[in-house]
Amino acid sequence: MKIKINFKIFLKIFLPVAALAAFVLLIVHFNSGASVYRRYSSAPGASVNYEKARVTEIKKESLEKDDASGLYLGYQLIRVVMLTGEHKGDTLLVRNALSYSNNVKTRPGLRVIAVVDAADNLHYNVWIYNYDRGPYLYLIILLFIAALCIVGGSRGIRSVGGIAFTMAGIIFLFIPMLYKGYSPTLAAIGVVAITACATLALLGGISAKTVSALIGTLAGMIISAIFLLAALGITHLSGYNMGEADALIQLAGAVHMKVGELLFAAIFISSLGAVIDVAISISSAVQEIYTRNPSLRAKHLFDSGMNVGRDMMGAMANTLIIAFTGTELNMLILLRTMDIQYYQLLNTNMIGIYIIQAISGSIAVVLTVPLVALISAQLTPVLVKIKENSQLA
Repeated sequence: MKIKINFKIFLKIFLPVAALAAFVLLIVHFNSGASVYRRYSSAPGASVNYEKARVTEIKKESLEKDDASGLYLGYQLIRVVMLTGEHKGDTLLVRNALSYSNNVKTRPGLRVIAVVDAADNLHYNVWIYNYDRGPYLYLIILLFIAALCIVGGSRGIRSVGGIAFTMAGIIFLFIPMLYKGYSPTLAAIGVVAITACATLALLGGISAKTVSALIGTLAGMIISAIFLLAALGITHLSGYNMGEADALIQLAGAVHMKVGELLFAAIFISSLGAVIDVAISISSAVQEIYTRNPSLRAKHLFDSGMNVGRDMMGAMANTLIIAFTGTELNMLILLRTMDIQYYQLLNTNMIGIYIIQAISGSIAVVLTVPLVALISAQLTPVLVKIKENSQLA
């Protein structure tokens, strides 16, 4: 009896707490001493800060409506009161230029984000950066979390925890590792492994379906990584071919980041969510089928897992390709309407990256299906029986 209690305590309390503590220690370690690289300043010693402000008055404006876009172009002379920062409470007169790319048409009472470019406390320049979207974005996030929790119940709450863990892993672990000069390839593989373990544990608890989904996910991602490395190698594509390469190269000179491997890391991480979704769905289905009928052999469980996986495989691969297409839609429109020859279009960096990104994520999903089905069919009966025997002991 004592062994049973200790084992349950280990699985439900000690192991999750120890894993969370280790994760926090990793975050603290990689974020300690991290330098901030400020790329922009108007002059040596100047500082640029983004602060909240509220428009109190439109002193003057000269605007014309553009028929093609429906946007108002020109300028406004406005009075704003600063709500945050060193100049909080100050009332300032600001010239707000409206163009196609920066079009913030203000009105009295509107909250905006103002850029304060200061040489010192007495000498500074202010202009309007954008609308203050923060409150609305927070509301959208809260609505999403509420929908997950209401519809999903306890599993929805776990899903929220999984999303939070994933974002924390990317922002506070993966990116600081890059700043410290670690290989983006190895860092991406490590963070994906940690994130997969935590997400699946939160979604399914410590169970047969979680173990099967985790092993299948890691195996599928490893095969996907090999495919992705080979594809990028033979097509001669790397982080230096990305759209933000110039800015990243400047950043790399300051923090020793390995820009060439960033393309692999970006594509590899982007396919993780779809792989986890497929893996947990198949393993859950196999465990449910076995629980309903324990007399089924591994072959029948494998066939059931494959049937579920095949239905998901096509839909998920299509979803990935559509999602990647959506992210590059503007550029695809421009390429389609320009007089670009076929060989020129096919061999542009953007098209090459798009094809590899879409196919690599789909390959990861496709390969995960048989792996998880096979692993679940073999492990589920064994793990379920072990759990039942431990409860009877």
